[in-house]
Amino acid sequence: MTQHLQRRLTPRHITFMALGMAIGAGLFLGSADAIKLAGPSVLFAYMVGGVMIFIIMRALGEMTVRDPVPGSFAVYAQRYLGSFAGYATGWNYWLLMVGVGMAEATAVGAYMQAWFPDWPRWIWVLASVVMIGGLNLLTVKIYGEMEFWFTLIKVVTVLAMIAGGLAIIFLGWGNGGQPTGLSNLWSHGGWFPHGLLGMVMALPVVVFSFGGVETVGIAAGEAAQPERTIPRAVNSVLWRILIFYVGALFVIMAIYPWTGLGEHGSPFVTTFAKLGIPQAAGLINFVVITAALSGFNSTTFSGSRMLYSLACKGQAPAALGRVNGQGVPVRAILSTLAVLLLAVLLNYLLPAKVFGMMMSILSFNTVWTWTMVLLAHYSFRRHLRAQGESPSGFRLRWWPFTGILCLAFFAFVVVMLGVNPETRVALYVGVAWIALLSVAYKLCGVRGRMVQRESVAAEAA
Repeated sequence: MTQHLQRRLTPRHITFMALGMAIGAGLFLGSADAIKLAGPSVLFAYMVGGVMIFIIMRALGEMTVRDPVPGSFAVYAQRYLGSFAGYATGWNYWLLMVGVGMAEATAVGAYMQAWFPDWPRWIWVLASVVMIGGLNLLTVKIYGEMEFWFTLIKVVTVLAMIAGGLAIIFLGWGNGGQPTGLSNLWSHGGWFPHGLLGMVMALPVVVFSFGGVETVGIAAGEAAQPERTIPRAVNSVLWRILIFYVGALFVIMAIYPWTGLGEHGSPFVTTFAKLGIPQAAGLINFVVITAALSGFNSTTFSGSRMLYSLACKGQAPAALGRVNGQGVPVRAILSTLAVLLLAVLLNYLLPAKVFGMMMSILSFNTVWTWTMVLLAHYSFRRHLRAQGESPSGFRLRWWPFTGILCLAFFAFVVVMLGVNPETRVALYVGVAWIALLSVAYKLCGVRGRMVQRESVAAEAA
């Protein structure tokens, strides 16, 4: 049996994985919540958030190109910030992926109910867990192929929607020949109907929407040519956000007043339904189901690989670090899927609240992960300087200013989590989770196992 993951993800797989993670439930369903908070100014929130995410991805990409390892930023956090930082970052990210997976599975159930209103949502959630679990238990190359086709469907549809939306806005297509124009963007309370505070309050939702882009770093451990594919994927982050978030929401809010969006699910679906194009609404419903399944697929992949990495470092049960003959960490995948089954129970008990609850709670985990990336990168750069080495050709520009600016932004987002009563629970749960990890780190002897494993590895070398 092979002892390691295998590098079977091609440049095409990595590029589309990076592209696909930007187009999931955070865009199709979560954008409705952001629009309610900020109105048309949500476009500016996504622009600001997009720039910050690009900074993070450049920092992560710089470390990944230099050392593309399984576990990615959790390994870098351990290497440059200390063993507890690596331990907490790894487990925090695993929880984040499980939570996002639950949200994506919930989104699948919500969209399927549009076609089968008499069927309970939890049945579709269970079906999605079984299907995605089966895909992840196959070889990583099959996972990459499925993600490629999932993403291709989403990309083509969103681009077609933007093009069709522009025709509605300027040519009156599908609207009785009457162009809708752009007045809806400012005719219902202006660009900032809830003031600047409304846009600021939307930032935690925006942050969650971008969650998952760091999957590129996780996938690098199984990429065939990481030195070439990682820079390409990272550099595409900014334009992806501008096209798929800012472009799509700009079109939607221009076509239909923002005050009516999100009342009946995804604004992508309701916009076309209200315009009297039921076929398009049905098509988009299919696409957003595909998008949610794609996001669920990626989070299951990332969560299981992080669990595998934790086991390899002595920070999780050693059995989870084993792989089968195809290089698939089956036990890590099954353990992740077992926890994801909680989504079925939650959708049975609280079907109307699961998605919003997960978005609120997981915002803290997302901010923690990205903050650790930036802090590890800062220490990484200082380490290079101390060794008399220069950064590689692919690096974060204008360091350390850009890194500090991004850290300040995330500190501001954390404050906003506490200000908003609906998201304040994220701080309570986040702090409790970090405290629990700290206790487990001390009581379970994680540090001792890590030292022993490092000693054995050194002797073998």
